[in-house]
Amino acid sequence: MATGSTRIRLIGAVSALVLVASCGSIGSSRPPPLESLTAAQIYNKAEYELETKRKPGDAALTFGEVERLYPYSDWAKRALIMQAYSYHAARDYENARAAAQRYIDFYPADEDAAYAQYLLALSYYDQIDLVGRDQGLTFQALQALRTLIERYPDSEYARSGILKFDLAFDHLAAKEMEVGRYYLKRGHYTAAVNRFRVVVEDFQTTTHTAEALFRLIESYLSLGLEQEAQTAAAILGHNFQGSEWYEDGFNLLKGQGLAPEAGGTGWLSTVYRQMIKGEWL
Repeated sequence: MATGSTRIRLIGAVSALVLVASCGSIGSSRPPPLESLTAAQIYNKAEYELETKRKPGDAALTFGEVERLYPYSDWAKRALIMQAYSYHAARDYENARAAAQRYIDFYPADEDAAYAQYLLALSYYDQIDLVGRDQGLTFQALQALRTLIERYPDSEYARSGILKFDLAFDHLAAKEMEVGRYYLKRGHYTAAVNRFRVVVEDFQTTTHTAEALFRLIESYLSLGLEQEAQTAAAILGHNFQGSEWYEDGFNLLKGQGLAPEAGGTGWLSTVYRQMIKGEWL
């Protein structure tokens, strides 16, 4: 959980025991209704549910009661950011996003607004760990992370946001590679080229570019387009000469009496001129 001057420190064991005792009337096992408690008491009850009972879902609901019963108090503001955190801890990402967005809308200038934006981004990011998942989540994570980085560049969450942005961006490239390999394996070479082209043109900074260039060599050779294959190998050799992908690509060309060499006027030639020769016009 992030720190911040406006966030209340988690209550200790002694405070928790006092709270539990105060929530029940003498001789009765039933706690008093929340309406009879102060905002601070409800907030502390929610923290007890979160930290001691390890029930973030219950805590989120209780934090919500602070906002409902004391909507204009400082406790309500604190409870709202904690509600977003609790929902995220419970993996209730939809409600975590809703609470985080509400905090941003209500308190855009508050110091915890950056943390709310971070939670909003995480609610998307934490669902894209598998390549096969819906790519819409990845795009939404990228958008939310970009907002965090651009709107709160000096916050303590910006650095983490940048790292996660790069990983999410890499994830999109991985999906293109996955589909491209699928087409390549089944002999749909033109479709495969289109996927690998996306990686080379749009995801040059990811870890998948070298393999994409190698797969282009494979695809173009299968299509009988030798010049395109040679150009892909020339780019691969310039940027990734020490990689296994270049060695395999070079051997593919050598087996057909070819060598890496840029030529032609196709899209790969444009990439070569831009990346290698610095000719952008």
